Amino acid sequence: MISRFVTSALFAGAAAGLIAGLLQLVFVQPVLLHAELYESGELVHFGVEAVSAHPALPGFDPIRDGLSLIFTMLTYTGYALILVAAMSLGEERGAAANGRWGILWGVAGFVAFHLAPGFTLAPEVPGVAAADVGARQVWWFATVAAAALALWLLAFGQGWLAWAGAVLLLLAPHLIGAPEPAQFSGPVPTELGALFAARAFGVGLAAWVLLGSFAGYFWQREGARAA
Repeated sequence: MISRFVTSALFAGAAAGLIAGLLQLVFVQPVLLHAELYESGELVHFGVEAVSAHPALPGFDPIRDGLSLIFTMLTYTGYALILVAAMSLGEERGAAANGRWGILWGVAGFVAFHLAPGFTLAPEVPGVAAADVGARQVWWFATVAAAALALWLLAFGQGWLAWAGAVLLLLAPHLIGAPEPAQFSGPVPTELGALFAARAFGVGLAAWVLLGSFAGYFWQREGARAA
């Protein structure tokens, strides 16, 4: 059982993390590097400089981009451990755990880890005003835990009481509100911030869908092999 659990999570996390890392390098990192030029002062918002005169974005960096890929693979391996554990518990309650149904598990993971906290505390580019990091981390973890429990109650809860509790858990963090800075400021154009958030969510959704599908596939395959 432990071997099945670890093997499924490692293969699914590494595969999904590699794809997610490549998607981030292509779609998310250029926006991030562009924002860093405003943060450093190389570019100035509402300046008179022509677009053609803007500094070029940094190109491919083997060390930076390689470490980014490795970190993303490790991160999604951690996510996979959580997801496979949830899938195994769900399987005991009659939920299917395979590559196809794993997509739903992946969407649920995206909602819990990305969409739910991002609904109030959106992904941010460098240079924008932000509240205390510690306070934001506490709110983020609490929101993720509340969303994960709410989704579990929606899927496996019995009766209106469980479903009502799930709705309250989904709403509570946002009604309370995330920590906010005393004032909003920053040199980065809002268009870049919006593009960064959109692409971060898009890549996150794609990665979680793949993670769920891979996790379900490997979980089913390792189970058949053990049988």
